Amino acid sequence: MATVTVTANDFNEQLEEHDIVLLDFWAEWCGPCHQFAPIYEEASERHPDVLFGKVDTEQEQQLAAEFGIQSIPTLTAIRDKVVLFSQPGVLPAEALDELLGKIRELDMDQIHAEIAEGNTGDDQAESQ
Repeated sequence: MATVTVTANDFNEQLEEHDIVLLDFWAEWCGPCHQFAPIYEEASERHPDVLFGKVDTEQEQQLAAEFGIQSIPTLTAIRDKVVLFSQPGVLPAEALDELLGKIRELDMDQIHAEIAEGNTGDDQAESQ
C-alpha cells in the first residue's frame, strides 16, 4: 500500500477503516521531511495492513494542532483509535519496522481497560 494524504475531513473515516494508522506530519519546505519520505513510502510497501497517512501541516493546521505537533517530521502511531506513539524526527527503516512490530504485539483489550480505568501508566510511575 502506498502512502495516502489524510485530511481533517477524512481522518475519522480512516480510523474507522484501519486498525493501525501511522501519520507522518510534514511540510513541503521541511528538508528532514523529504529525507524521511522515501523511508516511509518503502515501509508502506512492506506493511500493507497498515494505513500510512501523510498530513501536510501547512494545509491541515487544525489537525496538526489537535495532535500537538510542534516539530516536523513527526510520526504518530494509532491502533484501535488510541495514540500509542508520537515522536518528531526521522526514523530509520529498521526502527520503523520495529515500532510496527511492537504495536502489533500490544494487548489492546488491556490498554482499552486501562484507559477506561483512567490508568495511563503515569499513575503507576507517580505511585512508585
